[in-house]
Amino acid sequence: MEQWKRLIEAGNRYFVEGRWVEAREQYLQALALAQVLFERWRDADAAVAAFVVSQHNLADLQLALGHPEGAAEHLCACHEHLLRCTAAQHLSPALRQATLNHSRRSYSGVLNFVAEHGAYPRTDRLLDACASGDIPTAARPTPANRQYPVSYTHLRAHETRHDL
Repeated sequence: MEQWKRLIEAGNRYFVEGRWVEAREQYLQALALAQVLFERWRDADAAVAAFVVSQHNLADLQLALGHPEGAAEHLCACHEHLLRCTAAQHLSPALRQATLNHSRRSYSGVLNFVAEHGAYPRTDRLLDACASGDIPTAARPTPANRQYPVSYTHLRAHETRHDL
């Protein structure tokens, strides 16, 4: 976890300095580490949070670069991974519960993104799957309709960096 935190903190410093390539490299390394250690960290909630923060920081970076579709890809990939893990019987109950808890926020993050930046093919597919029930029942956020929030509450890169 300490190595992951160092990578995120370095990425955050580069982000604030406008050093996009370096920030991206740190965030990608943090994401790779979070993915490799996802099932191995003792604290299931911290493992899931590390994955979510890494993906959301990459999404924020894409927004800062003027690539909202790239941001949508990271947000949707994050949420879809959490949904798959929630339903994965081979994962520990603690990890599955942590993914369920975080999936509620990642779903809100997608909705907030769409409210702020508009829909993209990936967001439409994800939200259509949620609305139609094509996701596991236990992971289905409520409500499952498309009521987009008016305000954008997702922590944005230029305001506050995501970390643990």
